[in-house]
Parts: sequence; C-alpha cells; structure tokens
Amino acid sequence: MKCRTRIYYSESQKALMWERWRAGESLQHIAELFNRNHSSVEGILAQTGGIQPAPRRRSRLALTLAEREEISTGLAAGDSIQSIARRLSRSPSTICREIKRNSGEKGYRASHADELAWERAHRPKVCKLVRHRVLARIVAHKLQLQWSPQQIAGWLKRSWPRDEDYHVSHKTIYRSLFIQARGALL
Repeated sequence: MKCRTRIYYSESQKALMWERWRAGESLQHIAELFNRNHSSVEGILAQTGGIQPAPRRRSRLALTLAEREEISTGLAAGDSIQSIARRLSRSPSTICREIKRNSGEKGYRASHADELAWERAHRPKVCKLVRHRVLARIVAHKLQLQWSPQQIAGWLKRSWPRDEDYHVSHKTIYRSLFIQARGALL
C-alpha cells in the first residue's frame, strides 16, 4: 500500500475545493486537482458538515498587528504601559494583559504575539470534556448519580480549588449532554 506524507492545504486550495464542491464536482475529481486521494478532500469538507465556513476575521475589539508593533516599540523605548495605552487609545489593563500573555516586557515580539492571538481565537474550540478524559469520567459518574450540571460544576470547584483543569461550567456539561457536542461523554 502506498503511504503518503500528510498534506496541509493552503487557504487558497481550500477555497478552490469549496468552489468545485458547490459546482457539484465529485470528491475524486476535486482530489485529482491536488494529486491526492479523495479521502483527503473529504476530510476538509466533512469538518464543517459539507457547509463552507465563513472566512475568519479578527474582532474589531482585538488588537491589530500595527497596535502590537506599537506596544513592542514602546517597550523597547522604555515607555510606560500607561503612555503606550494613551497612544493606542486603549485601556492600560488591555496593554498589560497583552504583554503578560505574550512573554512579558523583555520578550515581547509583535509578530509572535499576533500569531498566538490568532491561534487562541480559533473557533470552534475543542470541548474541555474531550481534551480531559479523567474529568469527563468524573462528570459522567456524577450524572449517573443523578447530580445536576450545576451541582457537578460547584462540586468540582470546591474539590479542586487550585486546579483549573478540573473546573468546568454547567453550560459545558449541558452542551455535552443535550447537543452531544463532539461526543464528549461517550
């Protein structure tokens, strides 16, 4: 059997896939454009149920790359957080969080910070109960004992007050139960 290395499609290649898919072309025909098997194209299209996702956009409230460059320049010049915030018409707490979140005052790099922010903003996020299987088993056990999601969420916070990995909101539990989001409790 022929084994190929994993391929990552660019955004323009994915756009072409969606365009051809909307035009009614077969998976095999679309895959031939990229010299790949139909299953690689099927994986891209199936991730969103065959419906093209909206293009990713940055929130108007999020810091831009230009603002991050200004933060980086200001830090290098020894400016205070308050003066940087005034220049950007942003809250000092926004600037402070941005710096702490991205390597601190000495290691802050605008391009790296922007890349990390873009990755953190990626939606949909993987459900916490999928990522943390021990937590999922604990929640499932409590549900079998007829505990409500609110009771479980409160109990987890009291039982593990310093361990954020064991904190989950009641909404996450409801979502996993009733919508079966990503099969979290299966």
